[in-house]
Amino acid sequence: QLQLVESGGGLMQPGGSLRLSCAASGSSGFILEYYLIGWFRQAPGKEREGVSCISSSDGSTYYADSVKGRFTISRDTAKNTVYLQMNSLKPEDTAVYYCAAGPSTVPAFAVGYYEMDYWGKGIPVTVSS
Repeated sequence: QLQLVESGGGLMQPGGSLRLSCAASGSSGFILEYYLIGWFRQAPGKEREGVSCISSSDGSTYYADSVKGRFTISRDTAKNTVYLQMNSLKPEDTAVYYCAAGPSTVPAFAVGYYEMDYWGKGIPVTVSS
């Protein structure tokens, strides 16, 4: 079993920054070596969107066009934690953000084949003045 807990969300003005964290825990030791970690978001009335992911093998990354150049995903394997640094936030970034883990790959994630086995409970991010 794997547990994922998101933190770092909240209210921010447009143009501001937030850093989300996804802490993974379970019985697999260095979890990030086994699972691709993805960040998703779901805004009210919209479908869940795959925002970014980071590979378990080589640390390669993917970003949706909507966040490319503004968001950065990174990981600390010793802490089993993945971060999503969100800069230049826009009102359209408002959503509940989820992290998830699974055996997917970056190329598969990029075309919407997510194959995520474990999900966090989500954390709200609101961008508003």
